Amino acid sequence: MQHPSPNKQLTGEGDIILTSLDELLQWAQSSSLWPLTFGLACCAIEMMGTYASHYDLDRIGVLPRNSPRQADVMIVSGTVTMKMAESVKRLYDQMPEPRYVISMGSCANCGGPYWQHGYHVLKGVDKIIPVDVYVPGCPPRPEALIGGISKLQEKIRERDAC
Repeated sequence: MQHPSPNKQLTGEGDIILTSLDELLQWAQSSSLWPLTFGLACCAIEMMGTYASHYDLDRIGVLPRNSPRQADVMIVSGTVTMKMAESVKRLYDQMPEPRYVISMGSCANCGGPYWQHGYHVLKGVDKIIPVDVYVPGCPPRPEALIGGISKLQEKIRERDAC
């Protein structure tokens, strides 16, 4: 592999990328998502499988964080009970802007199998925090979560593109 000559860089010849600062920030945000993983039930097992070496989310810039202050995405996977709802909301409020939410699985999306008779289950995490992407399934496969992350990346890139 040849290295470019110093003259080429000094004269301005070669590859030049022109973009706006907003487009650069959108690309950086979409290419480096730091999720706060909130695993509450069986969907959490599939989420953990997605982070394992077989799927390797690190390769697409998804690095889990343990602190809401360092995270820009919350992945809520599993059954959100009424008692847990306050904690989910508090952690979401501690995340810096811009922040996003992925609701993973039927329970997080709409209450799952408990939606009709489960008095203790929240009928969807979107009742307490805004959700950007819904990942359906009971539990969803790791490929579905990767698809949801890709959808979120698209939404971030297209934000304010008008």
